[in-house]
Formats: sequence, C-alpha cells, structure tokens
Amino acid sequence: MRTISGATLKRLGLWLVAPLLVLILATLVSAKELDLSKAVKVGNGKIMVVEFTDPDCPFCKKAEAYFQKRSDVTRYVFFIPLKSHPESKGKVQYILSAKDKEKVYQEVATGSFDKWKLSEITPEGIALQQAHEQIAKDLGLNATPIFIINGSIVRGFDLKRLEPLLK
Repeated sequence: MRTISGATLKRLGLWLVAPLLVLILATLVSAKELDLSKAVKVGNGKIMVVEFTDPDCPFCKKAEAYFQKRSDVTRYVFFIPLKSHPESKGKVQYILSAKDKEKVYQEVATGSFDKWKLSEITPEGIALQQAHEQIAKDLGLNATPIFIINGSIVRGFDLKRLEPLLK
C-alpha cells in the first residue's frame, strides 16, 4: 500500500483549492457592480472587456497592441500602477486628469507621452487613480494585466483563453 506524504497532500490541496478561489473571485466580480464611470472607456465595440492594466507592464503593452486591432471591443480600463514600474503612477494620474481620457490613454500606450506633461496632473486625476487602486484591492487584484469578460477572469495576456471569450 502506498502512502501519501504531508507535502504531497499540501500540494494536492493547493491544486484543489486554487480553481475554487478563481471561481469564487469570478462570481464576486460578475456579481459586484463595478463603477464603470471611473474607468477609461476605449472603443465602441459590442464585446465588453473590463481590464486592469499598468502602462509600463510589458505584457499589458502586448495586450494593448492586440486590442488596438479589434474594433469589436469596448474596454473599460482600470489602472493598477505596480511598484515595479515607478513611473507608472504619474502616467496613470496624467491619463485620469485629462478631459479626453481615451485620447491621452492612447498617447501613453503608443509611447508618445512626454514627461513634462506630468505638470497637467489634477487633484481629480490623483483621486481617480487612488479609486482605481482601491477597486483593484477590493477585488483582490494585484497584478497586470487582468481581463474580465462575461464574468470570466483571465490573468495575464493569454490569447488561448482570451480569444474564445471574445467571440
């Protein structure tokens, strides 16, 4: 008779619990009313994507390039400026301070952002950036990119998981 070690049981338990936690989080996210008026709306397509991103995250940049080619998607973008990208918070505050947030978001996303524009940050932009961080914290999100599509959560820029949800 073969016995199972305590370490194996712990690993097994993690494998069983992790999917359950993702399912619970997805349920909470789909059930929880996100205040989309606080997000930056990008596009006018029929498919709705809620996105949590960092303007300096390399995987977020790949996702941005992918979504720029899709006209069938409306994205509601929330920002999580990661500590590993120290310039990100200023960029986010600049975007959220703008009257035309989508236009400025595209400016930052395409790399045509000039640091001198940080002088245009407003108290409202700072407050909105803090609100985005709180929304992410309330949802237990602390990495980027994360996408929510029809209640399904995709962590990272995983095209194999994203594309079926975008049909």
